[in-house]
Amino acid sequence: MQIKELYKKDIYRGNLILVNDQYPVRLPVIQLESWMDSTYQNQKTVSYLLKQCFCKLGLKDEIVLTSAYRTFQEQQQLYEGSCKENGRVWTKQYVAKAGHSEHETGLAIDLSIRHDQQNMICPDFPYDGIAKKFRDICKDYGFIERYPQDKEKHTHIARESWHFRYVGFPHSYIMQKENLCLEEYHQFLKQYSLYQPYIYVIKNKLFEIFYVPMIQEKTVIALKNEALYQVSGNNHDGFIVTVWRKQV
Repeated sequence: MQIKELYKKDIYRGNLILVNDQYPVRLPVIQLESWMDSTYQNQKTVSYLLKQCFCKLGLKDEIVLTSAYRTFQEQQQLYEGSCKENGRVWTKQYVAKAGHSEHETGLAIDLSIRHDQQNMICPDFPYDGIAKKFRDICKDYGFIERYPQDKEKHTHIARESWHFRYVGFPHSYIMQKENLCLEEYHQFLKQYSLYQPYIYVIKNKLFEIFYVPMIQEKTVIALKNEALYQVSGNNHDGFIVTVWRKQV
């Protein structure tokens, strides 16, 4: 058996952390990487997989990034600037307060169809054309549309067609299959444990996914020797463990 030790301090890191108005960013981002030759940065895995997705679509400059990783200070300036220009009520629909923005995790991106003048807060990323083609395949690379329509009561953010979040594979597939936003997905997974995991089969791989509550400073779980796995904190009270193997 493989013995995996889970530490309370690691609840606040991982591809599946939930950041919103209730759960702030707790840890600094490491391993940032620039997007192409631009000044935009994201976590290394996010930048790499987004490039792969763009290459698959054969994109040149039809789609551009309008925002990626932001520091606390940059998010604060954006929020306060929007409050002055657009009012606080409108701003709260589209801009998170500093410390509560997914952009501070290095896991989020804003995309736009290329225009001469870009709207930095609400970029133009429609549901047809090349934007639709991106949506159709982005889940293959672990990305989801983070703030879809009809999920505002969970996210507390208005629909943002341009905002995508990296959650990793196969979570991007499962969330689409079950029609869950990230807040709902976290609650959904809490019904599954090491002994009764959520089972998902795709591309000749069998995935077992489960939640581990963090009650003490350290929790130990035992996994099969041949198992490959990833662990992500949920940024609140525990971990999401993803185990996979080839389907027999």
